[in-house]
Amino acid sequence: MNYSQFLNMMPEAFLVLWLVVVFVADFCLMKDEQKTKKLGLITMGALICQTCLLFGWQEPQTAFGGIYVTSQMVNVMKIILTAGTLIVVIMSHTWLSGAQRNSGEFFMLVLSTLLGMYMMMSAGSFLMFFLGLEMASVPMACLVAFDKNRKNSAEGAAKYILVATFSSGVMLFGISFIYAATGSLYFDNVAEALANLSPLASHLTPLTIMGLVFFFSGLGFKISLVPFHFWTADTYQGAPTPVTGYLSVVSKGAAALTLCIILTKVFGPMVDVWNPMLWIVIVLSITVANLFAIRQTELKRFMAFSSISQAGYIMLAVIGGNPQAGAAALTFYVLVYVVANMAVFTVISAVEHNGGTTQMSSFNGLYQTNPKLAFLMTLALFSLGGIPPFAGMFSKFFVFLAAVEGHEVAPFWPYFVVFIALVNTVISLYYYLLIVKAMYITKEEHPLATFRMDGTTKLSLAICTLGICLFGVASCLYEWIAAAAL
Repeated sequence: MNYSQFLNMMPEAFLVLWLVVVFVADFCLMKDEQKTKKLGLITMGALICQTCLLFGWQEPQTAFGGIYVTSQMVNVMKIILTAGTLIVVIMSHTWLSGAQRNSGEFFMLVLSTLLGMYMMMSAGSFLMFFLGLEMASVPMACLVAFDKNRKNSAEGAAKYILVATFSSGVMLFGISFIYAATGSLYFDNVAEALANLSPLASHLTPLTIMGLVFFFSGLGFKISLVPFHFWTADTYQGAPTPVTGYLSVVSKGAAALTLCIILTKVFGPMVDVWNPMLWIVIVLSITVANLFAIRQTELKRFMAFSSISQAGYIMLAVIGGNPQAGAAALTFYVLVYVVANMAVFTVISAVEHNGGTTQMSSFNGLYQTNPKLAFLMTLALFSLGGIPPFAGMFSKFFVFLAAVEGHEVAPFWPYFVVFIALVNTVISLYYYLLIVKAMYITKEEHPLATFRMDGTTKLSLAICTLGICLFGVASCLYEWIAAAAL
């Protein structure tokens, strides 16, 4: 084995290095009263260095015979997810400091999950993809169960790990069918085999169709698309709020881009099979999630159904006939979704830490006592709802445009799916406004008392708010992402 090929995996190698640094620092600071603060600064510094490394590591690389393959688009998504992880680390400081929690374990689990996502997105074969997926899923289950004193946390983790185990089994079953039909697990070889089986479309054999369906079902659990979404609300409610934010944006973004790459590059010859399947799943995800979100009074369950709906919008980009435009729109949507969703979870965490709960009733009259916090929450919700001029409106526009672009035949069904998504945007705006109504209009005799946010909460909100306001109007960002997709 030529170990010099590890040099082609510098982002992953450096992330392993940061893991070792955090581990050693955790051991050395075992008896330090400022351990959480110092470890947080070390982890933030590591993630900032990692982001800078990724900005300078744009050339496509391969390693170990093609089992590891990266590209400019994958590097861009790695930058976005690393920045999202940085926001999670910043917002978690207050929560970690509030009780006897092992911050070192938390930061190592977060970095381990991020490493798994790197490997999953850079996979060149189904074997590497599956290993990366499991590297991301197992530490995530530990993060969900991190708050050991809460029954809901253990329950949410149990449901997450059981569903993850089941979905992994389903996915492996599908991968075995694909291997039986094509004789390879490498993405390029599978795509070539599917394309060359026959010009008469005999590649649509029961083995290939069942392999595609089972694989898609397994990854649908990870992205929490309907009808594979049943674990989402309970897990989001049980997990600590910073972990819920991490699970809702960073994990979802990595899985969405990976699914986009595999569908368009590996299963491209079977587009007539997976495109209608994706249309149905997208319509169900957006519609069912929006209808259930209206009924929620617990905000983390509310945001769980919101994230299911947002997953449907993210996957809209994949149904278009131009894979490059779809990947660019998907990546830009994830970028905007990271800052908007993390802003919401930062506010929820701040309210929860200062005497409130995650029930919507805790936000009644919040504008009276904490007007700045209520205003920032409103901006984030407006962006999620797609209200101009915030970034969420531009991300939805690019996704809708990508969904109907590049079709050779008159694309009735893609236009129909986009129409359903537009109608559901109105429904989503309604339930986002329920929180705004609670903060500004609903009368409360004893609203949550005025409180001062600590520095890390202010920093997290400042980063997210800046992104919400600027990402939409900064056209250079989308151009940068679109150039990486070519």
